[in-house]
Parts: sequence; structure tokens; C-alpha cells
Amino acid sequence: MNLPTIAIVGRPNVGKSSLFNRLLRKKVAVVHPRSGITRDRNYAVCDWNGVDFHLIDTGGIVPDSRDAMERLIADQAEFAIHEADLVLLVVDTQTGSDQTDEQIARLLFKAGKNTMVVANKADNELLESQIYEFMRLGLGDPFPVSATAGLNIGELLDEIVKRLPAPEEAAEEMESAIRVAVVGRPNVGKSSFINRLLGENRLIVSDVAGTTRDAVDTPFEFEGRKYVLVDTAGLRRRYKVSENVEFYTNLRTNRTIENCDVAVVLIDAVEGVTAQDQHILSDVLENRRGAVIAVNKWDLIEKTDKTADEYLVRVKETLAHDSFVPVVFISALTGQRVTKALAIVDRVHEQNYRKLSTSELNRFLQEVYGRRKPPARLGKFIQMKYLTQTETAPPTFVFFTSHPELVDKSYIQYLNNQLREEFGFEGVPIRLKFRRK
Repeated sequence: MNLPTIAIVGRPNVGKSSLFNRLLRKKVAVVHPRSGITRDRNYAVCDWNGVDFHLIDTGGIVPDSRDAMERLIADQAEFAIHEADLVLLVVDTQTGSDQTDEQIARLLFKAGKNTMVVANKADNELLESQIYEFMRLGLGDPFPVSATAGLNIGELLDEIVKRLPAPEEAAEEMESAIRVAVVGRPNVGKSSFINRLLGENRLIVSDVAGTTRDAVDTPFEFEGRKYVLVDTAGLRRRYKVSENVEFYTNLRTNRTIENCDVAVVLIDAVEGVTAQDQHILSDVLENRRGAVIAVNKWDLIEKTDKTADEYLVRVKETLAHDSFVPVVFISALTGQRVTKALAIVDRVHEQNYRKLSTSELNRFLQEVYGRRKPPARLGKFIQMKYLTQTETAPPTFVFFTSHPELVDKSYIQYLNNQLREEFGFEGVPIRLKFRRK
């Protein structure tokens, strides 16, 4: 399920970045009294009382500016507005409303966005009493805060949560479907991969009303199994400003990953694994989603009988920490092994929901603990006493031990590796927790 998105906008130097940091309860954005410091969008996940949402900080908008940098900043802020479910228009209580505030308010009104006017720098009762001049902006009652002092921040977060859109309910048709995100860098063949799948004679595009939840979700069936393809293609057609592409790609990819069960990460066979490919795969696994690597454009590679094996070794070496992710060589152009990628998606999805019995886990624990015991620390001997699986998606294992705080990273990695060697969990991130017995 996509998290809702909130954009913080306003003219320069009204305290947008200070508010961004205060809402996150940590310093992420650079705060400086000189305007123009925030040029790109800052993006983070904020939580309040168990509700998570994306928060975007933007640079100061200067409408109709002829300055190239200010125009670029305004373009990026407008993108954030377009993407947002709720916009916080930050104004400066100490300087009052000006023409720029009014221009930005007209932009928001024209966009039809759900908007809150946040009157920042209301550091005392006198200033707070002056906030009502901002009602002239036509966007409702202003909400007084002081980002620097933390005044009314909790109340603002309460109001934000009230105004967020209700979580989408999946249509009954899609309850049993596997949501497959197709992610990757531009031009690796995401659209071709999806079109090839949908073009197969055995694929049936669902015509059940309500099953397509937004423009990038494509429900279909393959050999009796339901899927929803979540596509991230077509980025450059929508936003042609090159400086926007990287941020837009990251934002859309993150939201797509959150909304999937398994992600197919496409890699260009000719270019090999790039740093951006590794970053996308890390995003998938950090979001605790299953992953499959599909090396596309395999038809362009000159081959011998050893080519695939040698290429696979290079991929696994490059992604050594994530070598548990399965790799398939495909050609979206010719259709080679495209449907095999779906079969691997099925396998990864099943592994993500696999539940092991406590008896087999404790047999496993006795064996691995017998082969290698954790090193003593601070003069204390660490006993591993009991193991159970508490969750699936992702599989989560709890080790009960005499001193959970003393188990070091090398031994945790040992247990992780042994779990995978014994039980597989191909393509699935697993979590290990340690509790005192």
C-alpha cells in the first residue's frame, strides 16, 4: 500500500526546512538564514502515532523569476505539489503575507490540492494573534507553529494525520494476487518486459471493475495465477526536465516497492550491474520485499556454453551481500525466459510466507550452535537456548539467549547464513531478533 505524501512549500526563508526537521524529529535538511539553500527536494518517511507518511521539503518558490536556479527550484517544488496528497503552505508570521504567498496560494488553489496554511515563527501570543491575515490566501484557517521552538508541532501532526486520505482497500478480486513491481533504471526494458508478458496468448487482462487501482497497476492471470504488475515505466515522457528525473525515479520506485509483494529488478545485460542497480535492489530488501534480478537484453550478448555461468558469478560477486536473490537471464524483445521470471516470482513469494515449525528450528539451532558458539564477551558466556519463527513476510526469527545484547555482528551473520543454507528463503530478506530467555 502506498504511503500518503505531504509536500512542504512556500517562498524562500519562511522556515520550511526547519519545519521538515521538526516534524521528523531529527536534522535532515540544511537550515540557513540565507534563502536558496534548499535547492533539491529532501524526502523522508515521517511517523506520528503509528501513522507513516512521506514528507517532502522543497526549495523556496519565486514565481515568474528569470533566474535559472530559481526557476529550477520552482519546477521541483511544483513536482512535489503534483505528487502530494496534502500540501503544507508555510508562511512567515513575523513578516506577514506578501504577493509571493498569494501567487503560491493561487497555484495551489488551481491545482485543487488539499492544503493547510502553516503560519511559522509564531513564537509568542502577540505573533500568534496576527496569523489571521493569512486567511486572505483563501486556503482556510492558518495553523500557528514555531518550528524553531517546537510550538504546536504535536497539534500540527495530529491535524495532518486527520487530513490524510483513508488507506485504499484492495478489491476482492486482487486479494489473492501477487503484486509484482517492475523496477530498474531508465531504458533497461521495463515496459518491454511488461508488454511481452501481457502479449502472451495465455495471459488474460482482468476486466473486473475496480481491480485497477491506479494508472500503473495492471491485473492479469498467467496459467491460473493472479498477478498485478506495478510499473514504473514512462518517467521521462511525463517530466522532461532532466534534473527532476533522478528524484522522480527514486520517489516513484520507493512508492512502487512499498506497494508490492515481490520486485523484479531489471538489469541491462550489456552494461552489467551498476551502482544504481545496487541501490534499487537495496531499497527493495530494506523495504522487506522479495526480489528477483532479471538480466534483460540477453539476446545482445555473444555467448559460449560458459557465458551464463560466468556472468552469474560476476553478478553474485558484485552483489555478494545479497547473493540470495535469484537471477534469471531474459530478453524482453524475443520473449526468452520472460515467463520463467514469473515462475521465480512465485517461488520467492512462497518463500516469503513460509513458516517453519519450532521443532525443526530448534534441531537446527542445536546443530549450528554445536558447530560454532558465539565468542564470550565481557567475561560472559553466551548460551543460545531456543529459537522460534514469529512472523512471515518477511520471515522473522527470535533467538532466546542468555545475553542478547552481547551477540556480535559476525555471529548474527553466521546464523543468517546457516538459516539460508539449511532452509533456503531464496530472494527473501529475513530478520533475526534476540531476546533474553
